[in-house]
Amino acid sequence: MAVTGRKPKDGPKRNRVAAVHDWITVVDQPYDGERPKLPRARRVEWTDRELGRQSEMQPLQSLTAKWWDRIASMPHCVLWSDADWQYAVTTALVADAVFAGDVRLAGELRQRERVLGTTLDARRDLRIRYVPLDDEPAEDEPAEAGKATAPQNVTRLSERRARLTSDAP
Repeated sequence: MAVTGRKPKDGPKRNRVAAVHDWITVVDQPYDGERPKLPRARRVEWTDRELGRQSEMQPLQSLTAKWWDRIASMPHCVLWSDADWQYAVTTALVADAVFAGDVRLAGELRQRERVLGTTLDARRDLRIRYVPLDDEPAEDEPAEAGKATAPQNVTRLSERRARLTSDAP
């Protein structure tokens, strides 16, 4: 899911080479398509001095279910393949371990959430942009990611100069 290359920067383009990856435009509405279900429990392993290696199945935390609902309804989930969904399920199990108190996995969870694009900053790194439903480009016109349009109430600089210099003595 990660895109190679530097992070995109705002402002004028200074290089003469075409961008390798353009922005991916996704309609900003919650994903309600098909998604895998979370398992009901996860295996927890530990080592006991007397008994040796032990394991048991623990039910998932309620916070994990809420986390999964938020992750699985992100608008850009429409782009995900089966492998991406499997990665998300595995990340849910890591999140459950963190929510259960295993803070050693917090860094892993942070990196995995970044790959999933959970925050605005992570989506910028992945070059994913949400657009409102009414701003979606028509099928016959190409989506131009970096093209900026001037607002209607902006005065042209040449017109302003002409007004200012016409009153001069």
